[in-house]
Formats: sequence, structure tokens, C-alpha cells
Amino acid sequence: MKRKRILGSLTLVLVALIWGVAFTAQSEAMKYIEPFTFNTARSLIAGVLLIPVVRLLDVLNRKDPNFVPPTASKRTLLFAGVLCGIILAVASALQQFGVMYTNVGKAGFITALYIVFVPVAGLVFRRRPGILVWIAVIIAVVGMYLLCMTESFTIAPGDTLVLLCALGFTAHILVIDRFSQTVDCVRMSMIQFFVCALISGICMIVFERPDIEAVLSAWLPILYAGALSSGVGYTLQIVAQKDTPPVLASLLMSLESVFAVLAGWLILGQTLTAKELCGCGLMFAAIILAQIPKKTDICSTNIKH
Repeated sequence: MKRKRILGSLTLVLVALIWGVAFTAQSEAMKYIEPFTFNTARSLIAGVLLIPVVRLLDVLNRKDPNFVPPTASKRTLLFAGVLCGIILAVASALQQFGVMYTNVGKAGFITALYIVFVPVAGLVFRRRPGILVWIAVIIAVVGMYLLCMTESFTIAPGDTLVLLCALGFTAHILVIDRFSQTVDCVRMSMIQFFVCALISGICMIVFERPDIEAVLSAWLPILYAGALSSGVGYTLQIVAQKDTPPVLASLLMSLESVFAVLAGWLILGQTLTAKELCGCGLMFAAIILAQIPKKTDICSTNIKH
């Protein structure tokens, strides 16, 4: 069990690395194609990639005498997948447009605020957060001010879009938390990617002028975002969380913010001012603080990415 927990933790660090570097891939792709075209391509790749994964898991599960099949009906699975896909399409579009007008490091940190928003949103479902969560929210607000506010005391358009994206991913997390215990998570993930690809594709046709040559020029960031960030990342997350306590898992996955900053620095040569670095530090502290459970919740907290 200890070995499985260590392996699960290392896997989640890998997932955080994949997701963090994805911000750089998203930023690079915008040099060639538009946001809806990018999201259509990456989601389609992710959905297709998960088809053989689903088949393989079916074979392995049939051979496992301890396997417990999902209890939800196919209709529930379809509903969950479609709902996740709709939310993912909206959140991904907001994120992709936001990345066009802000740098990779800021996008990574602002997106990671979903880890603060999730316990706050839990109030709607009568899950009252502890005092540490409220302190984390205040710290996050201060961090957001230092990170995003310009000299004219306004928030850049890209920062606002990424913040809205973080709210979208909060809704996405809550929906997954609602259905993940009863449905086939990998199948739900596959359905959501195809739904996201469909919605993004419609928007692409209506609002953009997709160019196959431009898409081919951006093949590397598209392949990375589709195959690794979406397909592999989400699948590894599902597998790893089976052997990792949820609080530890969310802490490990929040490292995507750090990796986003490092990737922007190493790959794109982006820099942050001292004020913005202080904002990043406060936001990361808020993210960590928000994940410290109450004593009564240490064994029962259930937070999903």
C-alpha cells in the first residue's frame, strides 16, 4: 500500500508537470491558429486517444476478480459526460482567449485558484469551509491584486478571462465530484472531450476561418495539449487518485502553477516583476492553505481536479 501511495504521488506530480507546461503549448499555438480551432483539435485528439484506453481497461477489468463495476446507468454516464463537456468547452475557451492576452505564469496561477474556489462553492451544498479557507480567500485576493492589477488599477482583459476560466473549472470539478463515484470515469472523460470538440467545432465554423495549413503549422502544441495534457493527464489523474488521499492529491496537482511559471521562463523567456512574484507567492500560499483539512475531515474530504 505504501509503495502504491508513493507511485500515485509521483504520478500526480507528473500530471502537474504536464498541465503546467500545457500553458506554454497553448500560448505557442495562438501564433498559428485561433482559440476555437485549437480547442477543437486538442479535444478531438484527446477523445480519440481515450477510445483504445477504454477498450484496454475493459479487458483488464474483466480479468480482475476484485473489480467492482460502476453502479450508474448508461443514461447517467451520458448525462455526466455531456454536462462535463459543455462546462469544459466554456472554461477552455475562456482560458485560451485569456492566454492570448496574459503571460503563461500568470495564467497558470490564476487558473489554479479553482482549488480555493471549490471549498467556497461547497457552501452551496452545505459543506461549510473552515476558518483556514476564509483566510486563504483573503490571501488569494491580495495575491490577485499584486499579480494582476496594473499601474492604472485595472485588471488586464486576459487576467479577467482566465479568472472566469477558473470559475468554469470550479464548476467542472464539482460536477466530476458529483458523478465520479458511480460512473466509469474514463468513459465520462472520453464523452466530455467529444462534446467539447463538437461545441468548439461549431464555434470555430461560426466565428473563425480554420486553415488546414495553419493547423499543421501548430501540430506540436496541438498534439501536446491533446494527447498529453488532456488525454494522458486526465487518465493518469484518475488512476493515481485511487491510491492517493484526496487532500494530498489536490496539493500535488496544484504544482501545475509552479510548472507553468517555470515553463514560461525556460521555454518562452517570460519574466515576472517583483510585485507579480509576490502575488504568485501569496496565491500559492492561499492554494496550499485552502487544502489543509479540518481535523474531522482529514479522512473524509473528497476534492477532485
